[in-house]
Amino acid sequence: MKVEQKIHIGTSGWSYKHWKGIFYPGNVKPAEYLSFYARHFPVSEINNSFYKLPTKEIVAKWTDMVPADFVFCPKMSRYLSHLKKLRDAQEPLERFFNIFSPFKEHLGPILIQLPANSRFHTEVAEMFYEETDRYEGFRFALEVRHPSWFSEESISLMKKHGITLVFSQADQFPYHEEITARDIYLRFHGPESLYSSSYSDDVLEDYAEKFAAWADNGHEVWAFFNNDVGGHALANAKKLQGLIDAKIHEMAT
Repeated sequence: MKVEQKIHIGTSGWSYKHWKGIFYPGNVKPAEYLSFYARHFPVSEINNSFYKLPTKEIVAKWTDMVPADFVFCPKMSRYLSHLKKLRDAQEPLERFFNIFSPFKEHLGPILIQLPANSRFHTEVAEMFYEETDRYEGFRFALEVRHPSWFSEESISLMKKHGITLVFSQADQFPYHEEITARDIYLRFHGPESLYSSSYSDDVLEDYAEKFAAWADNGHEVWAFFNNDVGGHALANAKKLQGLIDAKIHEMAT
């Protein structure tokens, strides 16, 4: 796989009505948003699966609307991440994968986002990771909001089970950049104002350099912009992709 094929950049979902006129033309209906989006980006998170799991029929419809090489990174149900706090994971995972398993070829890492009050507990984390081990061939990316997850013991467990630690780029969230698996997963939530501020060219340039180096070292990099208000996510994703393309070209010459 070429370096550029190991870097996937998109946004945290596509179904944003406020992108009409900014990104979606006036004559494009909401039902057509995904197919339009997929002409501009090769990957997207599925954000609404966090709130309500879609049906198999809906996921099948989504995969029919995108090119064969388009990739989705679905977000785990908040029932498991926020209500159960990763405890008793067997049934929620079975329910999730009963829906998404048939579409495995269209899936990147499964995103699990924990709430800010969810601290690292060795037994809970280990039992959860052991449940994820049962889903061979699927990859998991864990976004945490409490710094206790950055402990040596926690990082060691992630590495043991191949769980990717998500790097959350936002002033309000703790940031810890440590590679724990082959996949590297970043979420850009907006620098100053959550979901509604834009990243500077300097910040994006720094990440372009990192992404190119990580991919060159054999990692697969996933980056999603969640600063959707005002269309910042779209502009930042496009800008970062351009910077990466230039960086890879520079490395090749």
